[in-house]
Amino acid sequence: MPVLPASGWPAPPEGIAAGDLVWAETVAGGNYTHKVLARGTELRLTDLTGDACAHVLLYSADRPWERLNTADTVKVFWNAYLGEGHLLLSDQGRVLASVTKDTSGRHDALTGTSTLARNTERYGDGAPHSASPAGRELFKLAALKNGLSPRDIPPSVSLFQGVRIAEDGTTVFTGSAGAGTSVTLRAEQPLTVLIANVPHPLDPRPAYVCGHLEVVAYRARPTAPGDVLWDATPEGRRAFLNTADHLDARGIA
Repeated sequence: MPVLPASGWPAPPEGIAAGDLVWAETVAGGNYTHKVLARGTELRLTDLTGDACAHVLLYSADRPWERLNTADTVKVFWNAYLGEGHLLLSDQGRVLASVTKDTSGRHDALTGTSTLARNTERYGDGAPHSASPAGRELFKLAALKNGLSPRDIPPSVSLFQGVRIAEDGTTVFTGSAGAGTSVTLRAEQPLTVLIANVPHPLDPRPAYVCGHLEVVAYRARPTAPGDVLWDATPEGRRAFLNTADHLDARGIA
């Protein structure tokens, strides 16, 4: 359940001042959440049980046609495996968010989230208010609450439940790194964030298993020239320059 307002949380996470908190919530398995975040905000997701799977979508807050593009996120950096230092890109070649910390290493930018048809086949139902809601159905609800339609839902990234590609090209589910792992994303422009916490589509367990996800966001600063992340790769530097040019022109930077 969310803490409202987040700054009223009696025991903020270590290292975060209560006055800087803008989002504090625990999302149970089979549920979703959403929030609009200012540029520079850091969003920390924590797998509390080892069974959470955070499917994440990102949109430019007031320009939702600019949104997470998983294909560009993978191909621009020649790396299909998300982790610390990776940038989440839009199809405009701009940075939506950067991964500043990662203690899990078990993520997936290839498969996407679960669907109504697949969950109905596996669990008997995939409707949003059933005992086994599909990720795409929950994304539809979160999208509608932000003025978006089902047509606005692209492929998502999945955090805390990983996959690897075998030498023969097959997708291998690697599961969780265990309870207590976390991922921190930094908003590099104003963002609308949608999160569905549901089992990974390739999770082989016959039961619908998904643990609690902790969501904490707090005020921080966006990546700037001179930061290690800014110049980590030529592709990343270009993406940050594209982002800075766009924000400068709009008077946001």
